[in-house]
Amino acid sequence: MLKRLFLLCFLTALAAIAWLLWYATTPMVGGRVDYPVAFSVERGGTLKSAARDMAQAGVLQQPWAFVMLGRLKGAAAEIKAGSYALNAPITPLGMLRKITVGDTVLGKLTVPEGWSFAEMRGALDAHPGLRHDTAGMDEVALLRAIGADVAHAEGRFFPDTYFFDLGSSELALYKRAYSAMREQLDAAWAARAPGLPYRTPDDALTMASIIEKETGAPEERPRIASVFINRLKIGMRLQTDPTVIYGLGERFDGNLRKDDLLADNPYNTYTRAGLPPTPIALPGAAALRAAVNPARSRALYFVAKGQGRHEFSDNLDAHNRAVNRYQRGR
Repeated sequence: MLKRLFLLCFLTALAAIAWLLWYATTPMVGGRVDYPVAFSVERGGTLKSAARDMAQAGVLQQPWAFVMLGRLKGAAAEIKAGSYALNAPITPLGMLRKITVGDTVLGKLTVPEGWSFAEMRGALDAHPGLRHDTAGMDEVALLRAIGADVAHAEGRFFPDTYFFDLGSSELALYKRAYSAMREQLDAAWAARAPGLPYRTPDDALTMASIIEKETGAPEERPRIASVFINRLKIGMRLQTDPTVIYGLGERFDGNLRKDDLLADNPYNTYTRAGLPPTPIALPGAAALRAAVNPARSRALYFVAKGQGRHEFSDNLDAHNRAVNRYQRGR
């Protein structure tokens, strides 16, 4: 009798092992899923909760067997949170491998150099892969929510391409971009040339934002920087159109008029000396480097000569000749 009982238990265990091996290596085909299909594993979840979530998404059958497989493989503590996608049915063993190595599907957002904070926020607000936790927040509340110790958001976020788990909070992306800009600014400030007319790193950030808006030619940025720094050193007004345009805000219709240049506001560098009160855009690394390490020159003027390039002049007479040549065709 004991032999028969032992044999029955042995055969039952053997059958269970054989079934589990079959289960682990057989693609899961369900009638509820149209591929490709996405599912998520929540942060802080367990193997059991992950199996439950996948079963609810229709990509996993027999979740209890999946949990058993995971425990036998010693993978219960290796689950990686994130967004996943399947293009075709997969075996439970393949699924376990996928969620333990973190083979996630990432969202992508590119913030170009020279964008304003408003443009960046509009892109984040419209991105379908982000969870929009900042809806209804004003700028001050958003900065407080990410732990930023600044009063204004403009210029404080580093332009770059960011990848993120689908469904993650946009606050996390703001925080990453804010931290990245602080790191970039700290590094630039530490490597600054001597004798610059800046009091704080924020002054350099503001200058970098102006440089970013003035030229798209990387090799010109240090020369543009030298013009503005030379002007600051002698008390000459910066007289740069991008700051005026920024000050106009939504009133700017694409045409900058003489009346706009004469209308005083904190961002009009034709009517006010020094730097504007805040940055006017999100500067990239090259603009930051140019702001703190300008070219050595005596240039005080520049004028566009086409194809994104400028003619630089040391004095007003030479500048007027360049204006006549490149702008008036004389």
